[in-house]
Amino acid sequence: MLASLGVGGAEKQVLSLARRMVERGHAVTLVTLLPQVREEWPTTLPVIHLNLHKNPFSLAAALLRARRILRKLQPDIVHSHGYHANIFARLVSLVADRRVVISTIHNVYEGGWLRMMAYRLTDGLCTRTTAVSQAAVDRFVRLKAVRAEKCTVVANAIDLNEFTPDASRRVSMRASLSADDKFVWLAAGRITAAKDYPNLLRAFARIFKDENAFLLIAGEGSEKAMRQLQALATQLKWLGLRRDIPALFDAADGFVSSSAWEGMPLAIAEAMAMEKPAVATDVGGIRELAGEVCLLVPARNCEALAETMFELMRKNEAERLAMGRGARNRIHDQFNFETRSAEWEKLYGSLLSQAQ
Repeated sequence: MLASLGVGGAEKQVLSLARRMVERGHAVTLVTLLPQVREEWPTTLPVIHLNLHKNPFSLAAALLRARRILRKLQPDIVHSHGYHANIFARLVSLVADRRVVISTIHNVYEGGWLRMMAYRLTDGLCTRTTAVSQAAVDRFVRLKAVRAEKCTVVANAIDLNEFTPDASRRVSMRASLSADDKFVWLAAGRITAAKDYPNLLRAFARIFKDENAFLLIAGEGSEKAMRQLQALATQLKWLGLRRDIPALFDAADGFVSSSAWEGMPLAIAEAMAMEKPAVATDVGGIRELAGEVCLLVPARNCEALAETMFELMRKNEAERLAMGRGARNRIHDQFNFETRSAEWEKLYGSLLSQAQ
């Protein structure tokens, strides 16, 4: 259960997990709170939209429909993702037969004190809470939104078959972007406050004056937001929503993330899998993901971000390649989806055994 299948990192992670559970012999149905959105990740799995809108009558109707769905499907586990779906799944358990309910937190920040209070008051309706990073667990426990003994870290993971470098693809993509001999930086993610793109563009404005650099931003956002960002830097190309992210990684020489807060961002993990050296702000679970293979800087500090981007650009090609290989090895050893799927399946089985 999740809010929608919109093109975001958390949604992609959920679909990847669902697909692997089917491959392991389980039956999976996806339930979204919202109506179908304009841009969604494609899936062949069954999807049910509850068509929830922002009013009490719609909420009541969605709860009743969810109860009917659960009674028909008789699932062993209801696994929800993100604040809205987590709270909704817990409320459904009040009006439907009790089942194993797992809530997954995908970010260190999921809203203010009212949302944290909602988590706290509904904690008893949840069998287990998981989070994508220890940083998220620590914050939610500190805020008393979850109890430490009921919260487990299950980190995000990457499909290494999908994210594998391709030299010929790099040549063709760079040609299509007219990158020439420029150092190409790639940033990826929706244009939201969390990603703090103004911080990145202020940093990049310091770079392109002295370096032959080019910045690509792949992510969904409004034209108004992009015009505001465009005013902060030239040598910038906003690509909008893209479905060819691995090819864009191939074209890039480095990846940069300027986020103000995160859970465990897939874009950085994907960059690491694609053997790209990366510079990122030290927020949320990024240090847990990156270890020593990425260059980390404080959040909201464009001077430090610019200087560290300069540092990476000044490294010779052999040094950058070594960083990239180390990054992919880290993903292979600790964040690959085959290992994570087995971890989820083991947790599912353990919770089901305890519930019987």
